[in-house]
Parts: sequence; C-alpha cells; structure tokens
Amino acid sequence: GKDPNPGGQPDGSKWQKPRLTRKSLMKCCLVKWIIASTTKQGPDSSDSDLELSMVRHQPEGLEQLQAQTQFTRKELQSLYRGFKNECPSGLVDEETFKTIYSQFFPQGDATTYAHFLFNAFDLDRNGSIRFEDFVLGLSVLLRGSVTEKLRWAFNLYDINKDGYITKEEMLAIMTSIYDMMGRYTLPSVRDDSPYEHVEKFFQKMDRNRDGVVTIDEFIETCQKDENIMASMQLFENVI
Repeated sequence: GKDPNPGGQPDGSKWQKPRLTRKSLMKCCLVKWIIASTTKQGPDSSDSDLELSMVRHQPEGLEQLQAQTQFTRKELQSLYRGFKNECPSGLVDEETFKTIYSQFFPQGDATTYAHFLFNAFDLDRNGSIRFEDFVLGLSVLLRGSVTEKLRWAFNLYDINKDGYITKEEMLAIMTSIYDMMGRYTLPSVRDDSPYEHVEKFFQKMDRNRDGVVTIDEFIETCQKDENIMASMQLFENVI
C-alpha cells in the first residue's frame, strides 16, 4: 500500500478515514465474490429493491441496514442481489467461505483462515451468517473508523471469544494468513516467520505482562505503533 503519512505530519492526522471508492470496495474478496455473482446474473430491473419474498431468512429493511452501515442504498441492493444469487437460502455457511478464499488465494491453503474469518462474522455462533451480519461486518472492515476496524480485528484474533487474545491465538491467525498467502506474502511479512512476527507483536501489546492481551491493550498498541498498524493494513488485503 501507499505510505499513509506522505507528508510526515504529527501522529494525530495519520490514519484518515479512507475515501469511499469502488476501487477500495473491490479489493475485498467477499465483495468481489458478490459482485461477480451479480454480473453473471445480469441486471434485473424487477429486483431493484430488496426482494424478500423468496428468502427464508429475510434481512431487515433496507432503511435499517442503511442506517446501521456505511453503505449506500444502491450498494446494499447490489450486495443483496449477489448474496441472494449465491445463497438462495439467505444464509452463508463456512464451506462457502472456504470456497471463496481458495478461489482468490489458489497459491496457498486458505482453509484455516476462512474458518477463523467465518467465526468472526458469525456473531451468534450458530454456523451460518445472515445477510445483515455479513453487511455489518463488511461495513466495519471497509469503511469503519480505525478503532472500529481494530475492535473487529480483536474479535477475529480472540478465537475462543473470551475477551482476551493469547499468544497461541495470535499465532494461529498469523499462521493461517501465511498459509493462505503462500509464497506471495508481501515483503513486510516475508522476512519473519509467523512465530517471530507474533513474538514481536505480543511483547508490545501485553503491557502488564499477564500473558494475555485485552482489547484496550490491543487498540492502544496498534494505534501507537506504525509497524503493527501497517500489518493491520496488510490484514485488510486478505478480507
């Protein structure tokens, strides 16, 4: 990515909210998957509004989702059309995530990462993701503030959802990203093994040395440390 701080301004102005562009949207695998599905199907004028009658698990009204997310009405309609096309039942399961990520990362093994990512979206832990959960997660990842994104990332790393990240959990996520990226890992992580990466991060984050990282420690460290923040930006490229 580009240097987020080209002018070398003081810390306060560094992490600006990204502009809402189609280009940034299309960097996201989940969005590419949805949009590809919509394009395959071709535009369908009768489907211009959320067509709920066919779907067993109906999403909430469009207005409500628009209020809860950073997406426009039009974007939500596009996302929903593609979602419904790929998942007629209105639900996404873990196998679908594995298929999506193995398509986009054929050079590595995406299975474990897809599993962890699925669990981060599946907030009520029932093994399937509704359109609302999907869109709320995407909205944070693509258009949330830095703090919102970091909260979401914390939830991903906190595998057993007990409110803390252990070194083992961080290593499991990092390793799954390395496995998925295969030999095309970006230079910023290629130099270190996942283990070295985690050792470095964990030492910085675990401020009170109690062996676990809390959400406050996680957010504070990430916002203060450019290397960690850069890795977070790298992590954005694998959603």
